[in-house]
Amino acid sequence: MAKKKADEKKPAEKKAEAKKPAKRVSWLGDDDVPRIDEMARKLDSFLTAMADGRVTTQELQDQEKRLVKLIKEVEPKLDDELHDKVTQLLCELTAYDLMQTLHSIQEAQPRTKFRG
Repeated sequence: MAKKKADEKKPAEKKAEAKKPAKRVSWLGDDDVPRIDEMARKLDSFLTAMADGRVTTQELQDQEKRLVKLIKEVEPKLDDELHDKVTQLLCELTAYDLMQTLHSIQEAQPRTKFRG
């Protein structure tokens, strides 16, 4: 019988290694500015949707499905206190994102009115 090499790993060990979480990346930059927007802009789904400069109904529906899947995966794992804090976090993040988008649109508008 041939001996197994010392560096060979059992399938269960390989599977455990594959499931190691990625290094944690802070949600805040060094200047305490949220980095979620920056991280979202690097998502393959976002890059694909933005490639042609417009978001289709199908792309929006696909994003919603990814969001719902993650909510269903994460929400049950939270105790009541943490659930409350994460809910606040998500609401504040959404408000921040909406305000940032509206601010960008307002800043892009011309300052003077056309007088023709």
